[in-house]
Formats: sequence, structure tokens, C-alpha cells
Amino acid sequence: MRKFIIGGVPEHFNLPWKLALDDKKFQQKNIDLSWKDFPKGTGDMNRALRAKEIDMAVILTEGIVRDIVKGNDCKIVQVYVKSPLLWGIHVAANSDYNSIEDLKGTHAAISRYGSGSHLMAVVNAENLDWNLEKDLKFKVIDDLDGALKGLPKGKGDYFMWEKFMTKPYVDNGIFRLIDESPTPWPSFVIVVRNEILEQHEDSIMSILETINSETEEFKTIPGIENIIAEHFGQKPADVKKWLSLTEWTDKQLTDKELDNIKNKLLQLNLIEDTLTTSDILHLF
Repeated sequence: MRKFIIGGVPEHFNLPWKLALDDKKFQQKNIDLSWKDFPKGTGDMNRALRAKEIDMAVILTEGIVRDIVKGNDCKIVQVYVKSPLLWGIHVAANSDYNSIEDLKGTHAAISRYGSGSHLMAVVNAENLDWNLEKDLKFKVIDDLDGALKGLPKGKGDYFMWEKFMTKPYVDNGIFRLIDESPTPWPSFVIVVRNEILEQHEDSIMSILETINSETEEFKTIPGIENIIAEHFGQKPADVKKWLSLTEWTDKQLTDKELDNIKNKLLQLNLIEDTLTTSDILHLF
């Protein structure tokens, strides 16, 4: 039985993986797949892929495209969640900031440079026509827990994270939601190290077939709102809203979608050059 390690954030998007693993659906394909949580997000997964600590990852699209261009020896094998990610823009509940314009020139709390929270803070600032050199500063806080502890103490002024995952901390009075910023592209993709693709393409295809079957049926699982709510400490009504906005897929990024991401990264000086589609995407 071939062994593979896949990484991802411990969030509701990835519950289909846990359910498939619990039901031993990968083992039925003679695959020993194990899941590793990365609460610090995209930047930490990029590091783990480069260090060969994991074989695959479910990762933010813009973050992995940037890292592949910068030399991460991986390819995107398919989109996982095709709907945009709704990034909530949060401040501490005791903060004096009340609008998005109040945040101009303040410090965005980010998990690490190159992470989704870093890249989307830049995208958001550009969307607001801020001067990226004068109006955007950063404070590294590691992860969501770091923001929960740090923002009320003034370590960073605002924090961008997936809106529904942070909703419980808005409800309990740690954060206030000031605004939101959706990604202008599909939110999550599945990426595999090239060495693994070259040696075990058939196994990777089996893994993808299994998870795509799981996500296709995910919304129809009886009581799924309550399962997600209990697992992630959320309200069923919030989960129902999140499910209505979230779409999984088994398709690959289109050339147009990839060009949009690369052009935006170039425009924001987050990459200095680019690669061809075949250097970034793997087609089976």
C-alpha cells in the first residue's frame, strides 16, 4: 500500500477529506493517505512541500502559484473549491477603527510573508487604491490563534481570514468584522510535488477520484450543517449560508484563470517573472 501525506488548513472546506479518511475510502484504493493540519496556512505548507515533509496540499490558489513561480517544484493538479474565498477584514473588538478607510497606513497582521493573509492584504490595498509602500504595513502573528491573542494587545491592527471561520470570534466579542474582500479567482487548489507526480501518477489520480466523489455528495449528507457546526464551533445558520456560497469542483484551472492570477501577482510586484501554463498546471 503506497503512503502519501497531504497537508491542509483545519477548516470546514477540508472536512470532506476527514470524512473520506474516516471511512477508509483511500485504503479501498490501496492508498495509505494521511492528513497533516497546517493552521499557519499557505506559507507553512509551501515550506513543507519544498522540504518534502508532505507530498500534496490543499492550498490557496494565489499562494501556490506565487511559490511555484519562485521555485517550488510542484504542479497544480486540479481546482478543489471553485468559488471565491470570502476574506473577512477584522479588527479587535476594543479597537478604535470603524471603517476600512481607518485602516489605511496601519499594520495588517499576517501569518507569514507569502501566505494568503499577506497576499490578500496586498490585493485588498490595491483594490482600495492605497499606496502599497506608504499605506500598507505588516506584522507577523503566525496564525489565527496569534491574531486572537495579538490584535486585542495591539500586535497588528487588522487581520484578514476566511469570514465564516472567524465568525465565532466576532460573535463572542474578540473581533469585529469591518469589511470583506473576495478572491477574484477559485479559492483552493490541490498541488502535488513533481517527484510524486512522476513516480505515482496513477495513485494521485485515484486520490483525486476519491475526494471528488466525496465533495460531489458532501452537501447532500443528512444533517451536514449540524455536523460542520459541531466540528468547528459554528452556528448551523452560518454554516448553511457558507454552504450556499461554496462550490467544489474536479476541474483544472483554465488558462484565463491562471493568467489572471499571474498578471495580478506581477502587477503587485509579488513575483518578478512568470512561467508557462505547463510549468504550473498538470494535465492528466
